[in-house]
Amino acid sequence: MNNLTLIAGLLMLMAVAYQIGLMRSRAVARTDSERMHSRPVYYGWLVALWCGVPALFVFGLWSLLEPAVIRSIVIGALPAELADMPAQQVSVLMNRLGHIASGFGVAGEVAPWEAAAAEQLTRLQAISQLAKIALMASLAMAGVLMARRHIRPSLRARNHVEKVIAALLAICAGVAVLTTVGIVFSMFGEAMHFFSFVSPMEFFFGTTWNPRFSTTGAGGQGEFGLLPLLWGTLMVSIIALLVAVPIGLMTAIYMAEYAPSWLRSVAKPVIEVLAGIPTIVYGVFALMVVGPFFASVGDMLGIQIRATSALTAGFVMGVMIIPFVSSLSDDIITQVPQSLRDGSLGLGATRSETIRQVVLPAALPGIVGAFLLAASRAIGETMIVVLAAGNSPVLHANPLEAVSTVTVTIVNQLTGDTDFASPQSLVAFALGLTLFVITLALNVVALYIVRKYREQYD
Repeated sequence: MNNLTLIAGLLMLMAVAYQIGLMRSRAVARTDSERMHSRPVYYGWLVALWCGVPALFVFGLWSLLEPAVIRSIVIGALPAELADMPAQQVSVLMNRLGHIASGFGVAGEVAPWEAAAAEQLTRLQAISQLAKIALMASLAMAGVLMARRHIRPSLRARNHVEKVIAALLAICAGVAVLTTVGIVFSMFGEAMHFFSFVSPMEFFFGTTWNPRFSTTGAGGQGEFGLLPLLWGTLMVSIIALLVAVPIGLMTAIYMAEYAPSWLRSVAKPVIEVLAGIPTIVYGVFALMVVGPFFASVGDMLGIQIRATSALTAGFVMGVMIIPFVSSLSDDIITQVPQSLRDGSLGLGATRSETIRQVVLPAALPGIVGAFLLAASRAIGETMIVVLAAGNSPVLHANPLEAVSTVTVTIVNQLTGDTDFASPQSLVAFALGLTLFVITLALNVVALYIVRKYREQYD
């Protein structure tokens, strides 16, 4: 029985426990003159939680410790001459023993001691699985019996269930926060390792990006100037926002204030389909359609426009993020109280004046949030820029020429065989940390704007 089947069985057992608690609470309510504290559904959930939570805790702890314990036992039973193997060789050996035990992926002849170790590994895994199932089943049944026995009118089942739900929500929030902190610290550590090779001044203020080992001079390691990549990222993002923000905001205003209900019910889902198209499709569209179109328009006007340029990537990226602006702005505009519109119209304001002076200021926090999401999406985009921007890390201000961005460079530096010990690989973590700081700065600016211009109504 694999872990997925075990979890499915436990969930089925929790469903049965829920019904047991439900029926028991109703039976107590009929036989006892005292009024029950909570509704029957809460007693059902309480029994189900008593059934599932301890078993799930054991499942997680057992799954965490089981590999290390089995590994230690198997390694301890190996011949004496293999007792001092390095950790890397131990990992390779355990993988080989696993292949021998399963009968798949075995290369070369199997030594007698390998066959014995694989047999022991199989036996230990089977014993561990049976012990885990038995312990989980025992805890689940004990939890059901204990919870069922304690069902009485004075039991505050709702309070207990709500505490468990609050704890679960807190754990989820903690996982999200700790994941962010872990990512930042991992990037920070590797970035500091990179800065031991390259000066931060050279990285943040350098104007040349050429991360290749130099062939002249000992210790040469290329140039890692961030400014060409940062300016390329900002250029493409600005073009994308110039396309997406006006179109998206005007679309949201029309959909929320002017469009009839039948048109809104059709057009809004069609617009949101743009957000579901894979970015690689946008990249191919930019490379094969938009780029050659801009190049042909430039030829007609006597202007040289490269098919792969910041303009091509920014325009297609702007089309991609239109739904982020329009959908979120539309949702927040429709949440503005109708009484504000009625009051403005009653004072003699026109419909457009009401939208400009009442609706939009009231919806400003949500609209700023939509702009922030669109900007973050544009800054972090990779595939469109890989295919349509030209990947030219040169510092210039011409949007009609090729550029490179931070995200594309991260992909380039981590592609192929990397040992994560050279500055050519470690620079990806410094670039990632830079992107994180830029996103954080966007959040701070957005928060300042929202607090400064937010309208409050009684």
